[in-house]
Amino acid sequence: MPFMTAEHQPLQKDTPILQYISLWVMVLLHILRGVITLLGLFPFLKPAQKKEHIQRWSRRLLRIFGIELQVNNVHVLPQSSFLLAANHVSWMDIHAINSYVPIRFVAKAEVEKWPIFGWMAKQLGTVFINRDSSRHARQVVIDLATLLKTQSICIFPEGTSTVGKSVQTFKPNLFEAAAQAQVPVCTLALAYFDRNTSEHSEVPAFVGDMGLIGSMASILKNRRLRVELTFFPAINTDPGMHIDRKALALHSQEQIAQYLIKYCN
Repeated sequence: MPFMTAEHQPLQKDTPILQYISLWVMVLLHILRGVITLLGLFPFLKPAQKKEHIQRWSRRLLRIFGIELQVNNVHVLPQSSFLLAANHVSWMDIHAINSYVPIRFVAKAEVEKWPIFGWMAKQLGTVFINRDSSRHARQVVIDLATLLKTQSICIFPEGTSTVGKSVQTFKPNLFEAAAQAQVPVCTLALAYFDRNTSEHSEVPAFVGDMGLIGSMASILKNRRLRVELTFFPAINTDPGMHIDRKALALHSQEQIAQYLIKYCN
């Protein structure tokens, strides 16, 4: 492939204004559909049926925002319940993951206060954690250990979101739940790319003082993204393995760090 200088790279155009307006209408209608489903249908559905609805709703959301989903190493996920540790870039991460494997999440307490999305997250079984309270964090670990016996759960151990070029130090606390439940820990490297250039994109990054509406608007104006979910083989937490929470956290962190260095820089 010939080298392309900045002057010769194709101009990336924003979404046309009329399409942009219509997309906002589609977003609002899709959210309304989700609220109606949660209120009127979910109380009567079996767990497997709920997962099907979550997956379809999430895939539709990605299509509205023009995000293509690519999943790598799908064969490494266990058939039984597991703890999934992922890096965190955007509020869209949850929907990208649910588009492939509907799963319960742990989120910071502030998310519960988000208009509509916070309520929806609560209805879907999201576990909220107050990171400023060590007592509450310990209780969450106990609750997660119980849930992991029958359900898979995803955590974002950085405790914050980044632009996606590097990974911050993983907090080990929540990994203790996997050790107590004796379930495997899987690692997920999550990254966004521009479909046209194949370069890493910071458009979806939900960082700094950015609000949810502003982040949604940015993605709708740049509907040419691809999100890649790359799974890594699970590490067992059997008592005979003698692996503590710090070792589990470091293992996941290093796997993601190596991926980001290779593909996002």
